[in-house]
Amino acid sequence: MIGRMTATAPTVPLPHGAALPMLGLGTWPMDDAEAERVVADAIGAGYRLIDTAENYGNERGVGRGLRAAGIPREQVFVTTKFNRRWHGVDLVREAFERGLDRLGLDYVDLLLIHWPNPDQDRYVEAWQGLARLLAAGRLRAIGTSNFKPAHLERIIDATGVLPDVNQVQLSPLVTRESTREFHARHGIVTQSWSPIGGQKTDVLREPVVTELARRYGRTPAQIVLRWHVQLGLVAIPKSSDPQRLRQNLAIFDFALADEDAAALTALDRGDAAGADSDAFGH
Repeated sequence: MIGRMTATAPTVPLPHGAALPMLGLGTWPMDDAEAERVVADAIGAGYRLIDTAENYGNERGVGRGLRAAGIPREQVFVTTKFNRRWHGVDLVREAFERGLDRLGLDYVDLLLIHWPNPDQDRYVEAWQGLARLLAAGRLRAIGTSNFKPAHLERIIDATGVLPDVNQVQLSPLVTRESTREFHARHGIVTQSWSPIGGQKTDVLREPVVTELARRYGRTPAQIVLRWHVQLGLVAIPKSSDPQRLRQNLAIFDFALADEDAAALTALDRGDAAGADSDAFGH
């Protein structure tokens, strides 16, 4: 099931045929200037997956970083997301075109609905618009971000089209077990945002993590990112430090023992510890 995209980043196949690197660079909350520098550094370090969004306000910088890196466009998998303003069958195409313009690219590989925004209740129409772009060959992959199983069931039932990816806040403190089980049943790839912790979920300071880092001779972030990989998850950690960028990518030459991976999973505080997409969105 796992192929090679680069010497350092294995890939997983997506339902509609693309191959997604198992570890990439998250770019929130970088501004354009920082994103330009970090994206170029990351690609130089071996990253081949770059994640951005309309609401991050850094797509222009990401695009400049991609060009500054100086490698062929087809060697990098680029993801962006659109916000609630574009939740409409015909509006999605405009969101897509505007995103391409900001990035300065001819295409993106994966386009996501950033949040379901159920209070607005137009995410089914947004999904229909994405399905049209996929059918027209404008995108290699389409997906969702922060969708719960109930949201996913609704868009699948309405269109018969599966998301390639659902990107959710996920770490050993927020393991999203029920969401991952739904994904597994349907062949949807789980992508983890804030994979090494974020607001109120600083997993790197957990005693279990620091002890495993000591025992394995790795950084705490490497331990947690390896946990994601062994669960079959795609992680997109954010770092702007060149050394940490390289460290975060250097996780494919060791493995956690099953009992150690289980000890990390046992840190789960439940879905309530993470973002609730029924209550938040943009």
